[in-house]
Amino acid sequence: MKYEVATAEKSTVKITITFTGEEWKQAIDKAYAQTKSKYAVNGFRKGKVPKHVLELYYGKGLFYEDALNILYSEHYGAILEKEAKKFTPVGEPSLSVEDITDEKVVLVAVTPVKPDVKIGNYKGIKINKFEYTVTDADVESEIQSVRERVAEKVEVTGRAAQLQDVANIDFVGKLNGKEFDGGSGKEFDLTLGSGQFIPGFEDQVVGMKVGETKDIKVTFPEDYQAEDLKGKKAVFTVTLNKLTGSKLPELDEAFAKKMGSDSVEAYKAKVRERLEKNAESRSRNETENAIITEIAKTASAEIPDAMVEAQEDYSLQRMEYQLMYQGMRLDDYLAYLGTTREEYKKNFEEEARRTVLHQLIVEKIIELEKIKATEKEIAKKIEEQAKSVGKEAEAYKKTMDPRQIEYIENDIKVTKLFDFLMANNEMVAYKEEKKAPAKKPAAKKSEDGAAKAPAKKPAAKKTTTKKEGE
Repeated sequence: MKYEVATAEKSTVKITITFTGEEWKQAIDKAYAQTKSKYAVNGFRKGKVPKHVLELYYGKGLFYEDALNILYSEHYGAILEKEAKKFTPVGEPSLSVEDITDEKVVLVAVTPVKPDVKIGNYKGIKINKFEYTVTDADVESEIQSVRERVAEKVEVTGRAAQLQDVANIDFVGKLNGKEFDGGSGKEFDLTLGSGQFIPGFEDQVVGMKVGETKDIKVTFPEDYQAEDLKGKKAVFTVTLNKLTGSKLPELDEAFAKKMGSDSVEAYKAKVRERLEKNAESRSRNETENAIITEIAKTASAEIPDAMVEAQEDYSLQRMEYQLMYQGMRLDDYLAYLGTTREEYKKNFEEEARRTVLHQLIVEKIIELEKIKATEKEIAKKIEEQAKSVGKEAEAYKKTMDPRQIEYIENDIKVTKLFDFLMANNEMVAYKEEKKAPAKKPAAKKSEDGAAKAPAKKPAAKKTTTKKEGE
């Protein structure tokens, strides 16, 4: 066997593998040995038919496909190992047969490879540096949110419905006086102010009293998922069956102890510490994104489709996990939108291409600046991880997968890279105008999990560019 590697278009390499007639014959013999039990010919027991008889009966090329697969599986991986310093495969190859005779077989593999990235300036640039701070109001708001999450649910009597209440309602929707499919529901729990139903619906339930029936007039959004309802005016006859509110716990020593602190002041200090860590992490992440985004403006790479598709798959998988946390299956969500995984995945293409380019930029600058992770730095990180789970470093290291070590090494290099970039660029403080946080309880589903007509179209969560390896 001999092979040649040539650079091809769009970040691919063409690997031409030539096998001798003898190697081809041996591969066909192997294919026969592996598959002969599948064939039967009159006069022979199944699995005992001689190879030449099967070839006469089914055709000379009977074992060609299996033989080619054998040659590919036996040699392709070994070729990649030999050429590892020259290119890095990033996807499965496209295979074709260039020649096939008794004397030789020529197999061609066009393999997508990691592209080189061309970078303009990555030093001396003016870049936003994000800095988020924690105020007393932030601490109070976080504590209020915690109190609301652990609040006791109580039935409300003697007052009208308010925002944040859970209203149990029956509703019947009509267009031009006629009911429409999916526009009705019974004993549906709707958190007022959640934005679960179309604009205007929940606001008009506010103020209703238990037992009251009211006609609510709304207009479906122009981008509503159901074509026959887009922009249409509708009337929903709503009956309020029951109201459930929340009884917040007092912010006292008993509450603080329940939250794992000895006093209210200690609990507030603990909340502040956590918020400050989150603010520091957010500041760092957004600054890193700003740096890479700025550098990417003068960078280019011929990114193979395989890398973009892999990132799209990753984004779709993350979205699937996010929906699972909300109690929804991705397939159900896509069916609700009337689309498929492959079609929906296209929504991530632009973001995926940008993410891949950012990853390539990170790798390129690490290479150019010869940024390394020392054994001492890796050992320190392992020790920190071991300590966090109550184990000794050496014992913990023995349980680690090599990929975990590689991740730690990569994380150290990426951290060093951004430290370098922050030190070698003009970092300008960016201050965001603080807006009052909107209180928006999580939307609830109906008992059967089905989406009702008034419900807004669920929004897919976007992924953000993160450090390579995160």
